[in-house]
Amino acid sequence: MMRVALSGGIASGKTTVSDAIAEYGVPIIDADLLAREVVAPGSDGLAQIVDRFGQSILDDTGALDRRQLRDIVFSDDTARKDLEAIVHPQIRNLTNDYLDRHEAAGALYCVVVIPLLVETNQHKNYDHVIIVDIDPAVQVRRVMERDKCSPEHAEDIIASQATRKERLAVADDLIFNSSTKKAMDLQVKKIHERLTWLAKRKQNSAD
Repeated sequence: MMRVALSGGIASGKTTVSDAIAEYGVPIIDADLLAREVVAPGSDGLAQIVDRFGQSILDDTGALDRRQLRDIVFSDDTARKDLEAIVHPQIRNLTNDYLDRHEAAGALYCVVVIPLLVETNQHKNYDHVIIVDIDPAVQVRRVMERDKCSPEHAEDIIASQATRKERLAVADDLIFNSSTKKAMDLQVKKIHERLTWLAKRKQNSAD
């Protein structure tokens, strides 16, 4: 089975693209969803976060206050690295478990959506990398709409991630997502056909 990573900057439309790929019956693993799973109430991940950041990081229900935690780590590199050291290994282990299950089920290829693919240097662990690209001005506008923030704050958030150039440098395939959904769907169709062919060739060479 081919292991395919899908990434892109904030508000680039990664979920829209992964949903379009899923319509072809391709299994999708979303690292953001796994990140919620590993810090769910009662999890070892949440216990470690509370040990590091204190009880104040929990909301009234005992769940992680994700917005408060995000505000803390956004402006504190040490706090961010401590958080990553807790959750990233658990997310990777869970990702590998799901990949193994999909391979055992006979999937030709599986897509793993990893927002911080380049930042965590995980692109080297995958057979193929798809990057969702977006016009920078459109990206700023989408971040502003999503987070209800100023242009300056949106640009700060974008600047905290890998640069557009760094993401494009690791791409095997590129989906430009600044125009219409129809145009994006056509790009997804071509990439799906290509990946299906590559996955079958890999499978045949292994037999």
